Amino acid sequence: MKYILLSFLFFTGLSMHPAEAQTTQRVKSAKATYSNPLDVQFGDPYVLHTGGTYYMYGTGGGAEKGFAAYSSKDLVNWKPEGQVYFHDNKNGWSDPNAGWGGAYWAPEVYEVNGKFYMFYSAQWKENPTNQEENFRIGVAVADKPTGPFVDMANHPVFDPGYPIIDANVFFDTDGKVYLYYSRAAYKHPVESEIADLARKKGWFMEIEESWVYGVELKSDFSGVIGEPVLLLRPPVSLTDKQAEWESRSVTANEVNRRWTEGSVTFRKDGLYYIMYSANYFGGQHYAVGYATSSSPLGPFKKAANNPVLQKNTAKGGTVTGTGHNSITYSPDGKEMFIVYHARTTETGDERVVFIDRMEVRDGIIKVLGPTTTPHKLPSGVGTDSKK
Repeated sequence: MKYILLSFLFFTGLSMHPAEAQTTQRVKSAKATYSNPLDVQFGDPYVLHTGGTYYMYGTGGGAEKGFAAYSSKDLVNWKPEGQVYFHDNKNGWSDPNAGWGGAYWAPEVYEVNGKFYMFYSAQWKENPTNQEENFRIGVAVADKPTGPFVDMANHPVFDPGYPIIDANVFFDTDGKVYLYYSRAAYKHPVESEIADLARKKGWFMEIEESWVYGVELKSDFSGVIGEPVLLLRPPVSLTDKQAEWESRSVTANEVNRRWTEGSVTFRKDGLYYIMYSANYFGGQHYAVGYATSSSPLGPFKKAANNPVLQKNTAKGGTVTGTGHNSITYSPDGKEMFIVYHARTTETGDERVVFIDRMEVRDGIIKVLGPTTTPHKLPSGVGTDSKK
C-alpha cells in the first residue's frame, strides 16, 4: 500500500509540474504585454513624464467641473489620483454653469523650474454678449503633478476676440515658448468648394471651420507676445489631397463643421512637426494628420501620407473616433508613443485611451495603430510592473 501511495504521489507530482510551469508562463506573458484600450476613460489625453512616473490628464474622467489625473510607471497600468483642478479655486475665471458644464476641456501639464503648469480651456464668465461658445484658455500652477492646481490669474491667458480651445505649449531650444490653440468653429462660416458642394447637395447652407493658430508666449505664461499666426485650416479646394479626409463629417452629412484642432507640436532633427485632428470629435471620422515646417510659426506643409491615424472598421476592426493626441516616450526614451482617445464597439460613445507606437524618420510620421491586439510593453519596463 505504501508503494502504491508513493507511486501515486510521484506520478501526480509529474503531472502537476508542467501545469504549474504553464500557469507561471501565462502570468509572465500577460504582464509582458498590453492591449488597447487602456482602463482610462478620458477624452483628449495628455501625458507628462517626471520623476520616473507618468501622469495623464484629460477631459472627463470623473472630474466635476475640473480635471482629474492618473499615474503610471509603465504607460500601461494607471492609478487614479483623483481630481487635481477645481474651477472654484481662489482665482477661478470660468463659468461652471455655462454650456457643456463649463466646458473644462483638454488639460495639458508642463514642468518648469520645479513647478507644474496646467493649460486648459473653459467657458469664460466674462460674457457680455451671451455667446454660447465663449471658450478661452487658462493656466493654473501647482507644486506637484497631482495638484491642487490654482489659476495663476483671475482671467484667461489672453483674449483674441473669438472662442479658443485645445492649448498646446512648445518649448524651443532657443528658449522661446509658443502657445498653439484652435479657434472654435462657432460663428466662423468659411466659403470653400466644400461649402459649395454642401449647398448643392442640400446638406447644409454654410460650413463653419476651426483653425489652428500659434503665438509666442511670455516666459512667465502671463500673456502672449505679438499677434497669433494662422498655421492650419481645412482645404479650400476639392482637388486638395487633404480635402477628402478632412471633410468626411460634412460629406457624410453628419454636421456642418470642419475642424482643425487638438494640435501637438514637437521638434526632431531640426524639423517642426504639428499633429492635428480633423472632423467631428463625437463621430466615427475623427482622425489625425500632421504638417511640417522649418519654423515654429510656419508656414506648415501638410503631409502626403495623411491621415496617419483613423478608424479601422473598414479593415474589420472595432475602433472609430481616433483623435486629439499627445506624444510621449518609453521609460528608457527609445520608443515614441502616440496617446489618443477613441471609441470601440464595446465602449460605445465613451471615449477611452489608446497608446500605440509611432515612428518619425526623414520628415515622415508613421503611427502603428489603432490596435486592440496584444503588444509588448514599452521598452525599459520590467515584466513585473504593478499598478
